[in-house]
Amino acid sequence: MSAWFLPLIVLGAFFLTGRLRRYALSRSLMDVPNARSSHVTPTPRGGGVAIVLCFLGVQPLLVALGALSTAGAWAIGGAGALVALIGFLDDHGHIAARWRLLAHFGAAVWALVWLQPAGVMPAAVPGSASGVGMVLAALYLVWMLNLYNFMDGIDGIASVEAICVCVGGALLYWLHGAPADALVPLSLAGAVLGFLVWNFPPAKIFMGDAGSGFLGMTLGVFSFQAAAVSPVLFWSWAILLGVFVVDATYTLIRRLLRGDRVYEAHRSHAYQHASRRAGKHLPVTLAVMGINLLWLLPLAVGVARGMLPVWLGLTIAYLPLVALAVVLRAGVPDEAVGG
Repeated sequence: MSAWFLPLIVLGAFFLTGRLRRYALSRSLMDVPNARSSHVTPTPRGGGVAIVLCFLGVQPLLVALGALSTAGAWAIGGAGALVALIGFLDDHGHIAARWRLLAHFGAAVWALVWLQPAGVMPAAVPGSASGVGMVLAALYLVWMLNLYNFMDGIDGIASVEAICVCVGGALLYWLHGAPADALVPLSLAGAVLGFLVWNFPPAKIFMGDAGSGFLGMTLGVFSFQAAAVSPVLFWSWAILLGVFVVDATYTLIRRLLRGDRVYEAHRSHAYQHASRRAGKHLPVTLAVMGINLLWLLPLAVGVARGMLPVWLGLTIAYLPLVALAVVLRAGVPDEAVGG
């Protein structure tokens, strides 16, 4: 496995993020704190564009090295670029939620059209040859995209999650005897690492919708591509993504049951309640890293290696996360928690 270019990705993302920060400051592209914010200082946004450009820029090399199929590159490149473009435009000026959602589904369909001939979908989604299976796959990708947007609410958390998941996914490829495939998630991890230098608490720049949406869509596509190596790897990726999947999904369900307007911004995710209890972002971001590396990664490896049945691995991984969401009152607004 030739990985000589990975340090260059990290450096490229680091320097490009710095340039984007200066651009955001010059254009007054700032996240100004309000009642729904988890930060208190106006901060530039849009730094996630560095992740997008660096990862998409290295895709031709990954194809040349045999780490990424041409179909996979078109799936990620087209879907990721569309999601990033919509996020970039929304960062600069508001785009109505219905148009964003339409673009998200368009990106998901694009990715699935390219993944189908790559032999990925039949292995990953039961009944994917049918229209129902494809609809479920599209919903999965759109939810991955949006939950990543929802979870990008405190310094460093979305970056740390992406790095942990990608490094874990690379390890799964290596254990399955497919080290070349590991270069793809490692390349994305490198791009995110370069950005994280600027985004680590206290953040000097935020990712923005362009970066978070791109990561959500790309990680969703990665999970389908992993299924092409071995169907069980899809479920291992689902375990690796457990922190974000559980918090976002539990919070959404709780808010739906409360009758809240789920499309409105809020700060009632478990990680947001936890950061307010801690009084800062860093402990929560580090806790997410610890959960990913010390809890979810071993379980994902256990499922991938056949030491745990899929259902048992998912149950052991997710149940404590659900319990944590309950304890932290995910989906409950501040005033209800305080009362």
